[in-house]
Amino acid sequence: METVIKKPGFNIANWFDFEGNKTDLKTEIIAGITTFATMAYMVAVVPGMLSKGGLPFASAFTVTILMTVITTIAMALYTNRPFVLGPGLGSVAIFSFTLLGNDVPLSIAAGIVFISGVLFMLVSFLGVRDFVVRIIPQSVKVSVGVGIGLFIALLGFKHAGIIVANARKNVLVFGDLASTEVLLAIVGFFLVLFFTSRKIKGGIIISVLLTTLISIPLGITSVPDHFFSMPSGMGGMAFELDVMGALSPVYLPFLLAFFIPDFFSTLGALLGIGAQAGYLDKDGNLPGIEKNFHVDSTATAVGALFSCPVLTTYLESAAGVEAGGRTGFTALVTAACFCIILFLAPLAGMIPSVATAPVLMYIGIVMMSSMKNINYDDVTEYLPAFVCIVVSIFSFNAGNGIAASMLVYAFLKLSTGRYKEDHWSVYLIAASMIYYFYIISAY
Repeated sequence: METVIKKPGFNIANWFDFEGNKTDLKTEIIAGITTFATMAYMVAVVPGMLSKGGLPFASAFTVTILMTVITTIAMALYTNRPFVLGPGLGSVAIFSFTLLGNDVPLSIAAGIVFISGVLFMLVSFLGVRDFVVRIIPQSVKVSVGVGIGLFIALLGFKHAGIIVANARKNVLVFGDLASTEVLLAIVGFFLVLFFTSRKIKGGIIISVLLTTLISIPLGITSVPDHFFSMPSGMGGMAFELDVMGALSPVYLPFLLAFFIPDFFSTLGALLGIGAQAGYLDKDGNLPGIEKNFHVDSTATAVGALFSCPVLTTYLESAAGVEAGGRTGFTALVTAACFCIILFLAPLAGMIPSVATAPVLMYIGIVMMSSMKNINYDDVTEYLPAFVCIVVSIFSFNAGNGIAASMLVYAFLKLSTGRYKEDHWSVYLIAASMIYYFYIISAY
């Protein structure tokens, strides 16, 4: 009798190697939902920020969700890691308020993001990651993120109405702290503090939802006529790209403002989450990290084609890892959850600024934690860092902060005779910053 051998069909457990990663389907599903819960706040925050930059909310909502879903699926299938991608809030702030808010055309803003993504791709695919890590000064690496963090926090306070501009005195002052909107935003901020300090999963989105619910009877927002709708198109955002215009030297600081945080936050997120998941080898390296960089960098370049700010690996992926997620299936579950949200645009649209502003305030302030990594015993390190932060906030422009810090850093290294500590390209970049300030002074 002839023996019939049945070929095994597609099996999720085998495809994602559940056994080898010591996990199972139930755990992966729970982990994916957990990751979604912790980063779902960006569904309301990112489109809202982009709309304040002049982009249609409906289109921004669709682009944000689709880019998150597509790039996360790519990460899941290509790397089999539980890492989820989405638009970085720092890049969204620069894109919306610094560039679009200062009348830089959308095509050029998207072009800058695209060039940043291509640069990241070259670094990733050519294997020169360690070289980039070495040539970027430590103080600049740290201060860029902190400066952008305070920039985000200031935007949050501004949108909440807590901080306003006093034209007569030419300073920032408190707004009407007794107004209903401001009081509710303050309540929302303390809700965020409560849930995050208690380490409650999904605490940020819970605080956003609670604040939104409270705002309904107060007349700040209203319940939409319908909760579900077909996804909007991407009109006004798709293929708005002017790469040649974005190559102007005047935009170099913004290119650095996109590239440096994206590169180093990705590196930090991958190593940090990788350590939590037990992926790192005995030398503290993440096996296969090149694949993760391939996806992350390509995601930024592709996202720019649809006017989506820098797409990066979200630290909230750690929540899924903490819940037991160990494979790309966790990321696929998260992507599926975002797909469902794509049909809930009316609900996302009813979330008011007073509910999302506290999130910006909190995240921006938390980003200051990296200041502990600055060498405060070395004036050539800590002074440029503080220059970057101060100029970013005082000029309301993260690009200015980076340009100023590079100049100060190079000057201090030269004046102390320690110029050999850095690669020559550091001084070339610093010299180009002089031209940058010359150009913007003409505007």
